[in-house]
Amino acid sequence: MKFNITGMSCAACSARVEKAVTSIEGVSFCSVNLLTNSMIVEGTATKESIIDAVVTAGYGVSDNENGEKINNFRVNKGTIRLILSIIFVIIIMYFSMGVNMLSFPLPSFLRNNNVGVAVIQMVFALIVMILNKKFFINGFKGLLKANFNMDTLVSIGSGASFIYSVYLLFRMTKGENHIHNLYFESAAMILALISVGKLLEEYSKGKTTNAIKSLLELKPQKATVIKNGVETVVPIEDVNVNDIFVVKPGENISIDGIIIEGNTVIDESMLTGESIHNEKGVNDKVFGATINKSGYIKCRVTNVGEDTVLSKIIKTVTDATATKAPIAKTADKVAGIFVPAVIIIALITGICWFIIENNFSIAFERAISVLVISCPCSLGLATPVAIMVGSGVGAKKGILFKSAAALEEAGRVNTIVFDKTGTLTNGTPNVTDIISKDKNLLKYAYSVEKMSEHPLAVAINNEAKNQNITPYNTTDFVNHIGKGISCKIDDKVLRAGNLQFVNIPNEKEIEDLTKELSQQGKTVLYFSLNNEYLGAIAVADTLKDDSKSTVKKLKKHGYNVYMLTGDNELTAKRIAENIGIDNVYAKVLPDEKAEIIKKLKQKGKVVMVGDGINDAPALAVADVSMAIGKGTDIAINSADIVLMNSNLTDVYNALFLSKKALKNIKENLFWAFFYNSIGIPLASGVFTSLLGWQLNPMIAAAAMSLSSICVVFNALRLNFINFNKEIKDMKKTVKISGMMCPHCEARVKKLFESLPQVLEAEVSHKNGTAIITLNDELTDDEIKTLIENEGYKVI
Repeated sequence: MKFNITGMSCAACSARVEKAVTSIEGVSFCSVNLLTNSMIVEGTATKESIIDAVVTAGYGVSDNENGEKINNFRVNKGTIRLILSIIFVIIIMYFSMGVNMLSFPLPSFLRNNNVGVAVIQMVFALIVMILNKKFFINGFKGLLKANFNMDTLVSIGSGASFIYSVYLLFRMTKGENHIHNLYFESAAMILALISVGKLLEEYSKGKTTNAIKSLLELKPQKATVIKNGVETVVPIEDVNVNDIFVVKPGENISIDGIIIEGNTVIDESMLTGESIHNEKGVNDKVFGATINKSGYIKCRVTNVGEDTVLSKIIKTVTDATATKAPIAKTADKVAGIFVPAVIIIALITGICWFIIENNFSIAFERAISVLVISCPCSLGLATPVAIMVGSGVGAKKGILFKSAAALEEAGRVNTIVFDKTGTLTNGTPNVTDIISKDKNLLKYAYSVEKMSEHPLAVAINNEAKNQNITPYNTTDFVNHIGKGISCKIDDKVLRAGNLQFVNIPNEKEIEDLTKELSQQGKTVLYFSLNNEYLGAIAVADTLKDDSKSTVKKLKKHGYNVYMLTGDNELTAKRIAENIGIDNVYAKVLPDEKAEIIKKLKQKGKVVMVGDGINDAPALAVADVSMAIGKGTDIAINSADIVLMNSNLTDVYNALFLSKKALKNIKENLFWAFFYNSIGIPLASGVFTSLLGWQLNPMIAAAAMSLSSICVVFNALRLNFINFNKEIKDMKKTVKISGMMCPHCEARVKKLFESLPQVLEAEVSHKNGTAIITLNDELTDDEIKTLIENEGYKVI
């Protein structure tokens, strides 16, 4: 269950709400987020009992089951109150400091009339206090219920300053001169400065939710559906599963579906972060909020409402930001006792200074300074702002963190375990080698394999289709289980399968070929026509383009990399060797994968990366689990982090982002603790006798506001993370002759950028150069071979 909470002003408030709800029978989990003013509750407790507990604790609460409410910064009544408060504070400052210290002119009726000047200060201070009455309402309400929070400190500080000044004003009416001891300006200035800080804090907090807001803005509002043969624009809420909708070129796709007519190119960057557009045709899936760049398509709706991909992404990000990272528990414990401790310290400070100086004014000023400089807000914001920004940055890159704990734990892992099939490899067999004694080998192979649905047959059929090969007419197809398949072409028997089945003499050349290809992890199919050897075709599950570079990058940054697979040991070791993985577990079942993960966890934090149903047990056991976005729903549901782009590079990016976010959280917590550990002693006057340092309440209030703002702006730095920072200087300049025109330039650029090692290529036919930015090693010989095969020369 999700709720919106109102009335919280600091970490002590969120801790109080959390404690109140957790104490309810039937609540198994409760997490309150100060940044988003939200609460997530799990368990069997009723919604009514939860709401009652929050209200009893002194806060407002409302249902928020869709989890999509985001507080936007805007000019409202609070902003107007702040502007008026500042104007009245300036007037008070004129009559207090301006007149007394700078000899500003006064109206004739106030000259030599200290009581009149004091009364004017009191009136304007009272107006400022009324404008900011929420501090007093929340503060004293918390004080009466022993729910201490930041408003308690502010209201006590401002209220005490005002009451003491009123007391001195009455003394002044009896002829005593206390004009220099009044604190009306402090009473008003404290409220104004705290309000300024809150306004800036809300503005900067609004910045941290920009990623989620941009996702919410992507949600389509209307769709064009076909009703009774007519295209009709309807609200998105009225669209149902299996409705037929159309999308014209340039339009946003309104909802998830599957193409039933037409071909197009779709920009999915707003969901995946990938700038490359995807070609789509009949039976391909399309997703709401993506952009149809070219063709007219007709689609059938597959998912609506909260089941769409965009809604699931929004839910994942908002849920992650609503949860708490384990590191936040320390701050919460401190915040729970922080305000009562500060009130006690302020009382002790006032008593001590009164004993030392025998001056109530000095003692009072020190005590008020302690109250207003103390800041539980920075403690409460330290973790959630970093989580919010980090989750948002990840969402933009197509990396979805399902919880704050996942974001934190990923920053601590030292071991990465990869599943092989579908994770390191493409998951579908492809033709890798064609060794032919007959030039028509692939045509013969296609002719017999076209009638088979075996994965190896599919690989051969796809290869033939890619080469636009037309098969022979065949008859009498037979599937010889465990051996191969056969058919007839003009009464000649065409066989495909193992060596024994195709009746080929076991020649040493063929035997050596079989052994060599098998050692490379490939499956070899042999073909014969009327027992005459036609050749062999090797099929294998090919590596993903970024497998090798990702593993290399992970090892370079000190991670231990393992591979788990159910495949045979020979194939597994060969693939691991090609990628650069030294630690391999082969022929393991799903439950055995989970046991291996448990053993590896004894050596440190482990992240498991997988994509299939068989990976779900291991994903569930690992400290952190990552699922490939194109994997099965079971794997995705079992994972803590989902890689929407299905790029292995994002494994490194997710870990890199997590480390940066964890570092940012630690910086925020350090600043929050450091600020209070220095600010409170400074305000209490500990350094006065040693260094002459002292603070009055107004400066203390400004410092308090600044501390929260610093924490929020520090978190915003995560928006500027450069995921390719370590490779920014890996560039090569290649001099090429033979480029004569822009067409040649574009050809060479496309050639370079087709390589997984090349991030970007800047090519100039006028200068005869190509400047390539690399993310992995690319040798000079490889470059030379690549370019000269296209008819150009590397000089």
